[in-house]
Amino acid sequence: MGEQPLFSTKAHVFQIDPATKRNWIPASKHAVTVSFFYDANRTVYRIISVGGTKAIINSTVTPNMTFTKTSQKFGQWADSRANTVYGLGFSTEQHLQQFSEQFKEVKEAARLVREKSQEKFELICPGLNIDPLQALSGDRRSLTALLCVNGSGEDKLFRSKSADLELAMKKECVKKIRSEGSICEVSMEAELFTLRKSNAKLVAALHEANSSIEQWKNQLSEYQQETHRLRDQVAELEEQSVHSAASENKTEDLFQSVEDMEALLMAKDEEINKLQGRKSDFQDLVEEREEINKRMQELEQRNLELEQQVQRAEQNLASSMEARQQAEGQVRKVIEVLDVKIFDLNNLRQSLDNFLNK
Repeated sequence: MGEQPLFSTKAHVFQIDPATKRNWIPASKHAVTVSFFYDANRTVYRIISVGGTKAIINSTVTPNMTFTKTSQKFGQWADSRANTVYGLGFSTEQHLQQFSEQFKEVKEAARLVREKSQEKFELICPGLNIDPLQALSGDRRSLTALLCVNGSGEDKLFRSKSADLELAMKKECVKKIRSEGSICEVSMEAELFTLRKSNAKLVAALHEANSSIEQWKNQLSEYQQETHRLRDQVAELEEQSVHSAASENKTEDLFQSVEDMEALLMAKDEEINKLQGRKSDFQDLVEEREEINKRMQELEQRNLELEQQVQRAEQNLASSMEARQQAEGQVRKVIEVLDVKIFDLNNLRQSLDNFLNK
């Protein structure tokens, strides 16, 4: 059957420095594909990543392995068979979480395979007829995106001839628009604050990285100058060693100092190479910063639109209040005319009653 792909993602691959066991060595210049595979013939799970024509990750997952998140976008695991520690740098925290969950599923599946293999080995005997162990494939969890949609359905508006009912409905609409606008403004302000805070952190990280590189360069030049000075001193002491036996000890000390300085220079060169290898990470930070700025502009534009909607609603409310006042004035005039007519009718009725009584 061969190997079956289970899960794939993009990440920057690193390996621990075998000399120091502390520093990370980039295994790829750019983000590469890292995939989980299941070998049905051997009933094993593997993590494989290929850069060009070279396999930079070939790790068999065992139940004893543990994937550890060391930061929001970086994780690592130790492979005792390969005698190394692998590190993965992801572009987003979500990708890191997906890889971690898949690692746990594959680790659990590997544990079940081992347990079934042990049970089969214990149960097999000449009198039993047991089928070979079938390939165990890990269950894939499906991720369902939950979309939260805020809004109301189609509202049925019933128009009434009464001006009071229409005005009450307009007031409710204005209150609803104001409440929604205030909620949106608060959420957008919180998001703007978060984005600005993240932007400030990115800028600080970039400045810190640039200052660190310049500092290492300055230290390297100072170490080189110190090395040349010590070598000149060594040459002078070698000339004087013919006439003085005591100078031999000083020369040996200087040679030892030169060797120590050279070893220190080599270590600094390695650190500078590592910093140059991390330039790609800084470029990702710059791109993320540009995306955050673009999103901030969109949120500010949305805030302006909401403010304009609130202003229009206030204008409509003012116009409706003015129309109501005019309508009330006309109603008062009609009531006064009706009062006069009713008074006249009462007088006419009394006159008719008096006339009929006579």
